[in-house]
Amino acid sequence: MTWTTLISAEELAGAIDRCVVVDCRHDLFDLDAGRRSYDEGHIPSAFFFSMESDLAAPKNGRNGRHPLPDRERLRRRLEQIGLGDDTQLVAYDAHGGAMAVRLWCLARWLGHAAAAVLDGDLRAWRAAGYPVTSETTSLPARAGSLSADRPALLTMVDAGQVASMIESPRMFLIDARAPERYAGTVEPLDPVAGHIPGATNRFHGANLRPDGRFKPAQVLREEYLALLAGKDAGGVVHQCGSGVTACHNLLAMEHAGLAGARLYPGSWSEWVSDPARPVARS
Repeated sequence: MTWTTLISAEELAGAIDRCVVVDCRHDLFDLDAGRRSYDEGHIPSAFFFSMESDLAAPKNGRNGRHPLPDRERLRRRLEQIGLGDDTQLVAYDAHGGAMAVRLWCLARWLGHAAAAVLDGDLRAWRAAGYPVTSETTSLPARAGSLSADRPALLTMVDAGQVASMIESPRMFLIDARAPERYAGTVEPLDPVAGHIPGATNRFHGANLRPDGRFKPAQVLREEYLALLAGKDAGGVVHQCGSGVTACHNLLAMEHAGLAGARLYPGSWSEWVSDPARPVARS
């Protein structure tokens, strides 16, 4: 069986020997917290990927807080931990999937469909009684093989494309940040508060049930269809602060059967790096 959006703890436990599992825990305010958490205890056989180095490229002051990593370097890194064209990739965190979705999106960008996020995160794994370990996972004796020429399953857009479509009905921009950040009343991470003009707010946390699992697909579908109000899912562009939690909304739509949305990876942190770009507050 192949999982392309979400995988439950029970499903992962039953298939873990044929999966490549990656721990994506991360704290935006403590950049070493993810690795410390991994060292303290993680799913057996899981590797750790850093949001800052494995899942993002270096910052230059104009490309946002989590620029897209080099595509070829990412492909080789995934091969190094054993991922091949026919291997199931599973990403998890301890944040309802808010960080793990970054790897899910990047895998789709590489054309790898067999990628899923652990539903309910590490909490669901522990609650089901499955073990964790503090032993670092060794690299496999044989690397995987990921085709370099697979077509992307996710379309990325840049700041120029967003700016060119900002007043066009062909783009429906969805901002995944918390409502107060979207409104511009609070901004703990970026130098400018507010949102991209025309963007609609859908906090990524609204995709989850109280226990950290995603809402049922049909519920998500109804909520997003109401948000779209007749607009085509293919016109949606997801963004957030740095292109990470935007992937949460993208996964939720995909899980709900609303495929074709795009991602603006630079997001707000890249947008405000150019003072000429417009800012809205409400």
